[in-house]
Amino acid sequence: MKAAVWHGVKDVRVEEVELKPLKDDEVVVRVAWAGICGSDLHEYLEGPVFIPVEKAEELTGGHAPLTMGHEFSGVIDKVGANVTDWKVGDHVSINPTVTHELRPDGVDVYDGYAFIGLSCDGGFTSFANVPAKNLLHLPKDFPLDLAATIEPTAVAVQAVKEGDLKFGETVAIFGAGPIGVLVAAAAKAAGATKIIAVDLSEVRLQKALEMGATDVINPAEVNAVEKIKELVPGGVDVSFEVAGVQPTFEQAIDATKARGNMVIVSIFARPIQFDPMQLMNAGVKLTTTIAYSKKTFQQTVDLVTSGQIDVKPVITKKIELDQIVTDGFDALVADKSQAKILVDFTK
Repeated sequence: MKAAVWHGVKDVRVEEVELKPLKDDEVVVRVAWAGICGSDLHEYLEGPVFIPVEKAEELTGGHAPLTMGHEFSGVIDKVGANVTDWKVGDHVSINPTVTHELRPDGVDVYDGYAFIGLSCDGGFTSFANVPAKNLLHLPKDFPLDLAATIEPTAVAVQAVKEGDLKFGETVAIFGAGPIGVLVAAAAKAAGATKIIAVDLSEVRLQKALEMGATDVINPAEVNAVEKIKELVPGGVDVSFEVAGVQPTFEQAIDATKARGNMVIVSIFARPIQFDPMQLMNAGVKLTTTIAYSKKTFQQTVDLVTSGQIDVKPVITKKIELDQIVTDGFDALVADKSQAKILVDFTK
């Protein structure tokens, strides 16, 4: 079968691979749809970030070259000898996070984590081996293309939870890429009354409005912080940094009210300078988020499949595996109108 395999920076190849032997606690998922994530793009442009190269990853045993893809959905094709809770034909979403699972109340990625599709073979192929514990049930009538967006939506839901957003509060989102607009959708579902998106791309700002933003700001046209404080005197309750650059990091602090919360959601491609006094003088509380808990992933499945978070607008393009580099990775770099590009494995 064909797969998109990461070999190095700007070196993702569509090539023939063989499915590894099925372990007793795994199932084979017949992949239906897989999304290209910002993390995948980082690996393509600047990697390795998460992909293990020098030695096998401790939690997964995987190492490069490996099949990418951690945002995927599909149908169970085969079950391992010790799998009793799943059967052939079940529709599933995949939580790609692998952890030590030290906490009795659920997975905490900060105990140590890796990802299927980044630390071992993933879903940019027709069939994938997945541990049964990483599966979540999907209603059979729920579209599997929409289900492929559940993983990035879980990132957004976790970000909103980390920001301690309360019903009726206000938010500013710096960066209106795929995760940024999903944060807007999650904030809307959580009851935010003002959802302000900031981005240099007018196309992305329009997508943010479509996904739940109430107001948009282009910082090339106005001072973003001043405009936010016109809309919300004193600053927003929660800000989200989803661009990964120093200017938006600083603006997110300045746009947040005293003792408000700022959440870093983006992956920074390079270090930035940070003056702690900017935070201290504002009384802003800073936190970060890298993924999601097991509980959050299940909540996201429920929110998406029930329609409380509408993920359909985030999907901007559907492609075939053979075009994943030119029409996928390269398109995401060159075309700011693209949000979530899905790879179709149903044909």
